[in-house]
Amino acid sequence: MRDALRSHWPEYLMEAAELAAFMISACAFGALLEHPSSPVRQGLETPLLRQLLGGLAMGATAVAIVYSPWGRRSGAHFNPAVTLTFLRLGKVKPWDALFYILAQLAGGVLGVLVAALALGPLLRHPRVHYVVTVPGPWGALPAFAAEVAMTFVLMSVVLWATSHERLARFTGLFTAALVATYITFESPVSGMSMNPARTFGSALPSGTWTGFWIYVVAPLTGMLLAAEVRRLLRARAAHCAKLMHDEKARCIFCGQPAAALG
Repeated sequence: MRDALRSHWPEYLMEAAELAAFMISACAFGALLEHPSSPVRQGLETPLLRQLLGGLAMGATAVAIVYSPWGRRSGAHFNPAVTLTFLRLGKVKPWDALFYILAQLAGGVLGVLVAALALGPLLRHPRVHYVVTVPGPWGALPAFAAEVAMTFVLMSVVLWATSHERLARFTGLFTAALVATYITFESPVSGMSMNPARTFGSALPSGTWTGFWIYVVAPLTGMLLAAEVRRLLRARAAHCAKLMHDEKARCIFCGQPAAALG
């Protein structure tokens, strides 16, 4: 444990910062698109159009994080389910997985708290409400099924892309496209989380824990199921646990040393 902390603490902090940035973006665009006083909200009365803009905004945020210097170095998981899936596949060591998850949880909360300081009552308004993810009007079962399906597809795409040298560098674009699509069309069903730390980041400051178990169990189920399917099919394994493996950045997963830095 001490060796992991001493050697890999920069990557842990990067994971926290990445999810914090994602949550700040989610809160800012949530207020812009849903607060009644927002000119964007007033000009776009159709929910689908607002969901489309929100999807494009968060997809672009995901791309920026994955391909940022920090994302290239930490691997840009910013999701405990992603980290645990790579742990199951033997691509992440247990202590690294533990500290990644703790960092992700802390980063999610930190991002919402920073947004709350900046946005104040805009973020607390019931129409925005800390961008919490809760089941839609159809209830918990459809929300659970949707979260499992989305995360299964997402992780299947990640594992497929990262296992092919020519496609690996596009992994971030593939995942961002899925995020944008899910937010546009699925968010009314489950709130579109796919990420326990993302939901935790909103739930803790807001005090809203409705259906929280869904956003812990469903992403883990979907992503681990994707990993098991690939194992059963004996599909080509991912090179390492990074979404974007930069040959110039240190990799704590596959052992690429700091000396490789240009």
